[in-house]
Amino acid sequence: MPSQLSSEAQKDLHKFMAGLIERNPHEPEFHQAVQEVAESIIPFTLAHPVYRDAQILERMTEPDRIVIFRVTWEDDEGNVRVNRAWRVQFNNSIGPYKGGLRFDKSLTLSVLKFLGFEQVFKNSLTTLPMGGGKGGSNFNPKGKSDREVMRFCQAMMTEMYRHIGPETDVPAGDIGVGSREISFLYGQYKRLMNRFHSTITGKGLSYGGSLMRTEATGYGCAYFLKNMLEHRGDGVEGKTALVSGSGNVAIYAIEKLNELGARCVTASDRNGLLYDPNGIQDEKLAFLKDLKEVRRGSLAEYAEKFGCEFHAGKRPWSVPGQLAVPCATQNELSGDDARTLVKNGALAVAEGANMPTELEGVHVFREARTMFAPGKAANAGGVAVSGLEQSQNAQRLSWSREEVDQRLQKIMGDIHEQCVTHGEAKDGNVRYVAGANVAGFLKVADAMLAFGVI
Repeated sequence: MPSQLSSEAQKDLHKFMAGLIERNPHEPEFHQAVQEVAESIIPFTLAHPVYRDAQILERMTEPDRIVIFRVTWEDDEGNVRVNRAWRVQFNNSIGPYKGGLRFDKSLTLSVLKFLGFEQVFKNSLTTLPMGGGKGGSNFNPKGKSDREVMRFCQAMMTEMYRHIGPETDVPAGDIGVGSREISFLYGQYKRLMNRFHSTITGKGLSYGGSLMRTEATGYGCAYFLKNMLEHRGDGVEGKTALVSGSGNVAIYAIEKLNELGARCVTASDRNGLLYDPNGIQDEKLAFLKDLKEVRRGSLAEYAEKFGCEFHAGKRPWSVPGQLAVPCATQNELSGDDARTLVKNGALAVAEGANMPTELEGVHVFREARTMFAPGKAANAGGVAVSGLEQSQNAQRLSWSREEVDQRLQKIMGDIHEQCVTHGEAKDGNVRYVAGANVAGFLKVADAMLAFGVI
């Protein structure tokens, strides 16, 4: 148990987690996500018993509903294929369920529950009227033809359309679900419902999408990191940044950090670590975009072309740098990695992915007083612009790139301010994890209290 908790809080936390694990066995990712929140919220509810008496945290950790269904489709050879799909509708106290769809052969209900639970807090922090949910399938789009992906998406939507809608549940993209998949899913939804409305976000610009949605999560993470440093009287300019991943979030975090004056020297993929000490910028960043967004190649190609280092099977966290931005996947940064970053002088860590830091690593950063922004705060830019897409669709208009960017910067600034309000200690140190958790909790909890016992 965390040493900074009182004995009463430690006792309550142990009892709460034991009950949650008993009710949700064999779901380690979900347990981890809940404990990270509970470590902040249980001390808060001890001081504010109205939330404890109403069992708000217990109610928030139980999804409103989980829909599990079969998806049957045919591949290009005419073989019948069967996958499983889920939609976890976690909490709609402040707005319709909102959260992405993930296509990954290793996807489990535990992962989706952790993502949906985190989404509740993330969406609350944006201040937009969005509840939390998540979904996906164990379908693997890699290596599939466009027509196979189309048939799968159409088959999945043929069941899922019953459970979603602009005032009910609004899915979006996530890992494995890009513009191609969103287009096929939305086309089938429109066909089944005979309606054109904002039931899915992340749409193409030609049919209701928002400018900057692709860049939003990475840009938003960079903006949040900028806010963190400026709150300490520092800045991004001149800092060396370590970024993991090489998908949309990583690429656009690199792009925006470059614009803010940082030097981004790493990226990674499932094959290993790219280390470019001169920085990934200009023509090299353009090559990286083409490599990963178009050709879907290995970072080893980048290393060969530009004469830098590629380390198979490695991650960026042993490279010296002042800023760390994990943008790949959950639990990619261990406790030992966190100790290495601290030893190498890391000043700030901002999570671009969902829960990329193991709980031990979170504790290491807290004890070292390293600025650490959890994903529910730092990577909220993506869902924020999804919310802006819904607003544009509802008003039948399209905002300029500059207007969306200004709104994104304001939202990330507001999230940072909430974290400071609820997480700043008397000595001026901001506990961003506690601040984000309490701020995200309060808006949802107050709505749940207002609704009564439901």
